[in-house]
Amino acid sequence: MKTIILAGGSGSRLWPLSRERYPKQFIKLEGQATSLFQETFKRSLLLSSLYDIYVVTNAHYKFLVMGAVEEMGYAYPEDQILVEPEAKNTLPAIYAGVHELMKKGHDTVVVFPSDHIIEAPEDFATLIQSAEALAQSHIITFGIKPTYPHTGYGYIAPGKDAAPGYVVSSFKEKPQLEQAKSYIEEGYYWNAGIFMFSSELFKQEVLTHVPKIAQAFEETTTLNEAFPKIDTKVSIDYGLMEKSTNVAVVPALIGWNDLGSFEAFYDVFKADEHQNIAQPEHILMETKNTLIQAPKGKIVATIGVEDLVIIDQRDALLIAKKDQTQHVKDVVETLKAQGDLRTEYSVQDYRPWGHYIVLEEEKDTFKIKRITVHPGKKLSYQLHHHRREHWVVVRGTAKVTIDDQVIFVHSGESVFFKEGQKHRLENPGKVPLEIIEVQMGQYLEEDDIVRFDDDFGRG
Repeated sequence: MKTIILAGGSGSRLWPLSRERYPKQFIKLEGQATSLFQETFKRSLLLSSLYDIYVVTNAHYKFLVMGAVEEMGYAYPEDQILVEPEAKNTLPAIYAGVHELMKKGHDTVVVFPSDHIIEAPEDFATLIQSAEALAQSHIITFGIKPTYPHTGYGYIAPGKDAAPGYVVSSFKEKPQLEQAKSYIEEGYYWNAGIFMFSSELFKQEVLTHVPKIAQAFEETTTLNEAFPKIDTKVSIDYGLMEKSTNVAVVPALIGWNDLGSFEAFYDVFKADEHQNIAQPEHILMETKNTLIQAPKGKIVATIGVEDLVIIDQRDALLIAKKDQTQHVKDVVETLKAQGDLRTEYSVQDYRPWGHYIVLEEEKDTFKIKRITVHPGKKLSYQLHHHRREHWVVVRGTAKVTIDDQVIFVHSGESVFFKEGQKHRLENPGKVPLEIIEVQMGQYLEEDDIVRFDDDFGRG
């Protein structure tokens, strides 16, 4: 059995916690040791070998995928990370994965989004294996029994028996509240967005219903060539599931949640006796039914509030009524229209070599960062035309290249670079290297950097 993980979503409904360059599937949520992507990868290993798992993502997330898998201790083949040149929605992404795995022959395929929570992964793996025979004749979607009339999910009407599930009678788009209530009364399921099929059947169904997608891959040899030939963005739900007559739904009692809004945190995290979700150090006076997320070590105090979502980040603060969090996406669109990069980046950014956090900055004067470099990793060999840099090592030992000279800088020591000097930072040790970087000059942005090698490699 093969597994495809879809890891290209931006997670805009959880802004400012989730940003385009570091979306929710890669975040380790409060109190969690692993990210949603890592949990999805572990779940995939219950069904497939390491070499039968394919991840479809974009160029910005490729190194996040590699880093997340490396952190779990696996040497994952980089060529099994398929990079979409542009977002075309789920059907082209899934077809890209199927097209790649079919190079090894036809097989049964399971498709997981990378940002879902499954509380019973072993039970789900057993259910998937029990549905393998059905997947040879039907494209399977897994259905979740609704717990309330959610208006943000699609609904599935089950028809005649098709063990271990049912032939799908119809798909219903996201309904209004009263319609959602009637769907629940009629025994409909939520569409979990998790699919299973035989690769041969899937290819034939795409050729029948959306032939341009299949043809784009047959006429080319790479994703970069195929994707421009696909002239529309199309989801698997709209492009295939609603049109095919060979679709089944298998009910799944697995503790599923897509964490699609801040309200969904109440389905995942434990609330206190006043229905508040917050860190232990926060002070909540006369506060009820409120969710608070803030940077570690920051005290949040609330007095006399209820039904709020408070998401505090160093560069952005969201305060919303709990029943209005569906409009977070509208806030992101407004910021994008204004050209505000805080939809993409936070003060903490992640790179193939580690991460950094901006501690302080003043436009066109200085910027101070705390940089962490993972063991054995290095930054690109680079120079800056308009800024100087001062590095102070606070933990570990830095291997520093300045033009053609190599020096080692130990904890408590520092090094200085002038404009125009080529330099590189490496961590030759076995523990994370941490430095404080002070940038000085009149131009402190990324496009002042001239790189002489790849900043996004594994080295």
